Amino acid sequence: MSTTPHPANTLLRYLLTASLVRTASGGAAVGLFSLAVRGSGGAGLGGLLAALLTAPYVAGPWLAGVLDRARDGRRVLAVSFVVFGAALASAALLLGRVPAALVAVLVGVAGLCGPLVTGGLSSRLAALDGLAARAQRRAEGWDSATYGIGNTLGPAAVGAAGAVLGPRGAVVCLGVAAVLAAFAVLSLPAVEPAGRGADGRGAEPLRVRQTFRVIASVGPLRRVMLAMALTALVAGGITVLATTLGRQLGGGAGAGAALAAVYGFGYLGGSVLVGIVPLPGEPERTSIVLVAVSAGAVACCAVAPGYAVAVAAFAAAGAASALLFTATLAVRSVYAPPAARAQVYVSMGALKMAVSSAGTAVAGSLMGLGPRTLLGAGTAVTLLALAAVLADRRLALRRTERKSDGISSARNNTGRFPSEIS
Repeated sequence: MSTTPHPANTLLRYLLTASLVRTASGGAAVGLFSLAVRGSGGAGLGGLLAALLTAPYVAGPWLAGVLDRARDGRRVLAVSFVVFGAALASAALLLGRVPAALVAVLVGVAGLCGPLVTGGLSSRLAALDGLAARAQRRAEGWDSATYGIGNTLGPAAVGAAGAVLGPRGAVVCLGVAAVLAAFAVLSLPAVEPAGRGADGRGAEPLRVRQTFRVIASVGPLRRVMLAMALTALVAGGITVLATTLGRQLGGGAGAGAALAAVYGFGYLGGSVLVGIVPLPGEPERTSIVLVAVSAGAVACCAVAPGYAVAVAAFAAAGAASALLFTATLAVRSVYAPPAARAQVYVSMGALKMAVSSAGTAVAGSLMGLGPRTLLGAGTAVTLLALAAVLADRRLALRRTERKSDGISSARNNTGRFPSEIS
């Protein structure tokens, strides 16, 4: 006799899956870069391989349709995790032993699986049954924590394993972790495709253009995507700025690296906090409040007078970023159409990744202006995001009020709603 798994057990299995595969993803770029630098490829090849892990995220909206259409999304995820792990491990084993172009192809293949590791996997959590609204918000907090775990533990695991097995062995271990995650994801309950027809097949996935049209037409999704894009531009460069500012305030390269790490630990701490105490209120309103909080935290980083204050400010900025990301997960969970949930998750995640990468590049290229100036500009960009979201929300409310007034007027004048008038 089959039994339905308890939601808590399902969540634990999900978190194990997400932690394994996101640790592999989070450490991959560092591992490949270290391996290339220590070998004959040098920093140039290492940077290229690291970029190839994130560049394919632009294909995420096209890949997500496969997940939304699949009879069993777990199998799609499992295959993508195995491909990611196998391609990553193969690239590490072959680097320096075969032409670099072949290694680049393998890394690109691994990168193509990235969107399913991030937004694709998160969309499955939103589709699981048995979680009440508050439990869903808590689960999204823990899901956000797995991103922090991956980005923190992944590079640390590369360093620890590299000390014992060497950089090549460390990257192979990351590949093994991804393959283990494939087995773990198969232990999750199957999720029926939304819109399943009489033939047993799920609804056809949206085209990429249609997906972005859905995001643009659903107010909360549109506003959160705008906020994500602008705040990701700031978040992408903040660790670079923290490294430079920490070096200036602390008097050494170690102080700069430590300040950047503080931001990461602040993110992880914020994620764990909302895993324990779920974010309250309506998700979109919570997101708007957290954009304002993020602006304040970045401003504190810009004006920090000393190293100790900077540590507190960057930890707060990391925590605010985690809370905001968790709130955006909740908005996607509540407002994404079930038949296109993976496409909405992955498309918005791909945009966030692309803009974040651009933020890192912009921060590096404009570092001559100084970290405080750039952090001040980041505060302005975050405030711009807040103003744009509030303006869009106000316009949407006015349109709704005018529409309601028009319906009431038509009802009073004719006794029928406009839709009833021929």
